[in-house]
Amino acid sequence: MWQPPTTAAIDLSADEVHVWRLSLCKQSDEIVALKKLLATDEVARADRFYFPRHHDAYVAARAGLRKTLAHYLATPAASIEFLYGDAGKPELSGRLAGDEFAFNLSHSGDWAVCAIGRRGPLGIDVERLRPMKDAAGLARRYFAPAEIETWRKLAPNEQIPAFFRCWTRKEAYLKALGDGLRAPLDRFVVSLAPDEPPRLVQPSPHDVAAGWSIENIDITEDGIGEHGVGKGGVVEGYVSAIVVPVGCRVTQYLTGN
Repeated sequence: MWQPPTTAAIDLSADEVHVWRLSLCKQSDEIVALKKLLATDEVARADRFYFPRHHDAYVAARAGLRKTLAHYLATPAASIEFLYGDAGKPELSGRLAGDEFAFNLSHSGDWAVCAIGRRGPLGIDVERLRPMKDAAGLARRYFAPAEIETWRKLAPNEQIPAFFRCWTRKEAYLKALGDGLRAPLDRFVVSLAPDEPPRLVQPSPHDVAAGWSIENIDITEDGIGEHGVGKGGVVEGYVSAIVVPVGCRVTQYLTGN
């Protein structure tokens, strides 16, 4: 499923979306080198993280985004400029502001995922599966009533994977809308049951287009991104989702460094 790019420059047609998987496991000398690719504001944000692991993950993810975009923009990664919308979503700026590329980035645990397309907007999210002490309380706070009802009916060993399945689809959708501040999570509905395809069941009241497609992303090499509850009751694996405009589709899954 995941393949390295075969050329330094990559073509992308109007209806294609490429998903990149980026490892965040870097040595200290690699982090130092990657940090040199970042802009001043990105370095300042990285330095505000208290824990070194959060600093390193941010640096690796942002540098990975720059190196990924460089494959399409024919420009050095360090020279790419961004501007940010009200919800903090980055767009190309400076001399690249007119380039018709949509992109989105998310990271969790050891991995980042990045979506690149000619048409947008795009939204992508990844979450590392982990135990949740108050999954029911968080579901009541953030999920729509229809989602809560479906979640409660699941077997106990299905509830944690379903929680993150719902969460990543919601986050990816909000990121596609670019409206995370105005669109509460409980005002729209996504599918979450293990036997139900990913889809937007009910759009947000702030969604004027309502024309979206949701796809799952398998992070691991074996194509099983979601392991659920493993040995000893330990929750393991990753859940990821991408939201693209109807008419677009993911055509390549690529690995970056």
